Amino acid sequence: MSQVSFSVAHKRCVTSLYRRALKTSLDWIIDREAWRRKAVEIRARFDANKNVRSIKHLRALLEDAENELRKHSHPDPYRYPTAPGGSKWERNIPPLPHITIREHSH
Repeated sequence: MSQVSFSVAHKRCVTSLYRRALKTSLDWIIDREAWRRKAVEIRARFDANKNVRSIKHLRALLEDAENELRKHSHPDPYRYPTAPGGSKWERNIPPLPHITIREHSH
């Protein structure tokens, strides 16, 4: 894998991991002010390793971070109500175009 494609793939992986870490922390911390402090802490942890260039060390850091994220995942994570698995997911969805609705006559 070329250095350029590795750096692009690595950046996507780190960005995804960072976003998932923030989301996971938001599942546990309801108070926005307390969550913001946690978000700053998470950012500091990522920034502390931003200059690591050894592929072997990067892989180890990412593997450790993924394991930590799995370990701290919430058993019932927050889902937006209209997102898949949310409380409003597919509630009162409109009928498919090829399905006709018949009116009942009384």
